[in-house]
Amino acid sequence: MTKDFDAIVCGSCVVDVLVRPVDLERPIGGGKLIQAEPLELATGGIVANSGITLTRLGMRAAAFSYVGNDAWAEVIRQRYAAEGLDDAGLLTHPTGATSTTAVLIDPSGERSFLHCVGAPKLLNRAAFLDHLDLFARSRSMLLGYYPLLPNLIDDLPEVLAAIRKTGCMTALDAAGDGGEMGPLAPVLPHLDLYVPSLAEAHHQTGEEDPQKIIAAYRSAGATGMLGVKLGSRGAILSPKPGEFVDVAITKPPGEVVDTTGAGDCFLGGLLAGLLRGMSPAEAGRLGSATGACCVTRLGATAGILGFDETARLAGL
Repeated sequence: MTKDFDAIVCGSCVVDVLVRPVDLERPIGGGKLIQAEPLELATGGIVANSGITLTRLGMRAAAFSYVGNDAWAEVIRQRYAAEGLDDAGLLTHPTGATSTTAVLIDPSGERSFLHCVGAPKLLNRAAFLDHLDLFARSRSMLLGYYPLLPNLIDDLPEVLAAIRKTGCMTALDAAGDGGEMGPLAPVLPHLDLYVPSLAEAHHQTGEEDPQKIIAAYRSAGATGMLGVKLGSRGAILSPKPGEFVDVAITKPPGEVVDTTGAGDCFLGGLLAGLLRGMSPAEAGRLGSATGACCVTRLGATAGILGFDETARLAGL
């Protein structure tokens, strides 16, 4: 059956206010005036970071989340429209505020966040099950950041199983410390793709070795493609039990300016590669190249290139 979308990206949907440079090693203190470059507005969170990555790489992507009935919501809708990210699933919540973040960035690109989770935190079982028709129109979905969705996490196994039944592939992303293994374990059997960061995966499993981490997920019932993002060491993927693919880091095509969203962009590139029919190794290289592009500009998606340029950077 022909699908309208290649991917629906769900969950964290944010307006970012980018502030640079900020010395993150020293307290700001009260009553201070700190000189900064012109502040910039950008969209952030996984919906923007992975969603815009997917559209730049030629995928038909849509957003699914809550925004508030406020001026920030219009910023999000305008930015998504400019990137070709469909807002068919961008729902206005009657009481929740649009999620916003002040991103404080130091000269090396390291960052800290002042964050209002806002309306996306209110996503729940009903929000997804009432819109299964939207997921039936898509080849895949990617949800993040599940530890920040307290009204959904207990129902995630049911929600993902229902989405899978529509013929939509499921993928998940974590955030922060990754949360505990207890809530994640019942979710893993319902996922087609799960690739957390090493820090998140270690907090979940207690393991440091990536292969042992993946083994812990397999023991919990995961049958889909797994992996671990290893930062400057690249990534490891496990397309199926007992199979491992090392993904080398890609040299950024420019100076490292801001590492915000690099993991989300890696996931967007990886998913785009898989949807294009690439092998896991090739899709991993596309994800690596996409993450490398991300860090060369301020904000998560300003540095993302089109598919042809990214594929050349990946050596594909």
